Amino acid sequence: MPQKAWSDKRERQYTHIKDSLIDRGKPLPLAEEIAARVVNKERAQHGESVEASPSSINDMSAGRRGGLRSHHGAGGRTVLQLRNEARQRGLTGRSFMNKAQLEKALTQ
Repeated sequence: MPQKAWSDKRERQYTHIKDSLIDRGKPLPLAEEIAARVVNKERAQHGESVEASPSSINDMSAGRRGGLRSHHGAGGRTVLQLRNEARQRGLTGRSFMNKAQLEKALTQ
């Protein structure tokens, strides 16, 4: 999935991330997708891409974020992720719930 617009540095970054994900047991197509997304987000944050979404530009970098947004990391899932899951499950009143209330409602 490497692209012509990527520099040699971004190609190496893509390969490193992809290989790391494969070593952790991710299937190849998923590893390639995740690696490409990370590289494209880094490019957007550093002004290397022509178009970039506001969430790519304004959000913290993947390296800084680390496991903050993982499902079982330090901070757990974000409120947005919890609301999305609540919507998929059809929970009512989710827009008025805070993070703790959403987590409690989703564990029941």
